[in-house]
Amino acid sequence: MLRAAGIAVLIGVWFTTSLAAQDVALDTAEVVHLDTPLVIDPSAVDTAVGVDDGVPPQAKAFAFGQVIGKPTPAPPTPAHTGIKEMIKELGIDIKHLPSWENVFWAGVGGGAAAAVHPLDPTTNADLSGPFLNKFFAPGAIMGQSYTLLPVSATIYAIGRATDHPQISHMGSDLIQSIAIAELMTQSIKYSVRRERPNGSGANSFPSGHAADTMAFATALERHLNWKYYAPAYALATYVAMSRLHDNVHYVSDVAFGASVGIIAGRTVTRTGHHPFPVAMTAVPRGFEIVYMRQSDEDKP
Repeated sequence: MLRAAGIAVLIGVWFTTSLAAQDVALDTAEVVHLDTPLVIDPSAVDTAVGVDDGVPPQAKAFAFGQVIGKPTPAPPTPAHTGIKEMIKELGIDIKHLPSWENVFWAGVGGGAAAAVHPLDPTTNADLSGPFLNKFFAPGAIMGQSYTLLPVSATIYAIGRATDHPQISHMGSDLIQSIAIAELMTQSIKYSVRRERPNGSGANSFPSGHAADTMAFATALERHLNWKYYAPAYALATYVAMSRLHDNVHYVSDVAFGASVGIIAGRTVTRTGHHPFPVAMTAVPRGFEIVYMRQSDEDKP
């Protein structure tokens, strides 16, 4: 029981850390805002640690600062929240999945999965027992897409029926987040082909339950304050642990699945979808990186 509690704390810390990282600005990297060209002398680049990848440290700090920034407000409510607009937005979301922010979260998920990988052989057995069997039984149903999608659709329908665009917009984002999470999860599952711990199939990595519930919680977090979305993150943690108890996933599966959910939820609720226009050109004794920052007034 003590080991099970320790595993619960570990997974809870991972989910909580993911939540905090989405909302808190990090001070460990210096953010370089470039309104004018940045000229960098290659001799200043430290290559003592190994192969020089050609990317200046200043540019790396700048890119990192763009991934984790200050807390952002809720996504603005669009003029139209109909089904056609939802489908259109889903296509736009898929188009904008490739981004530095999503690369960052994929790296976080990969690092977390690698860190907990040594626990894969023993974790599931530690989460078994008469009490835990009853406690985790609802998790398999609560984390299914056929449970989360109807809940999201109900929120959307209530917003449309009562003419509350903010509610229908939230429901639309929840639906899109789950759809994106499923698209990514299934694509990875049938590319990696990792055998489940119970031997039931080669589709263990990553956990779809963890991805879907984390996508749901992340989208909800962007629309509501902590009093409402905190339970959603608690549910995501519970569902992730239930998949370990059911012996259908390894702990590394749920760690990476959580990152997939974060990517899905943040992609759908990210406003603007404007890429970072960066250009590089040679100059005497070095090269320059030009970043054209676009103000809100300039955006279409």
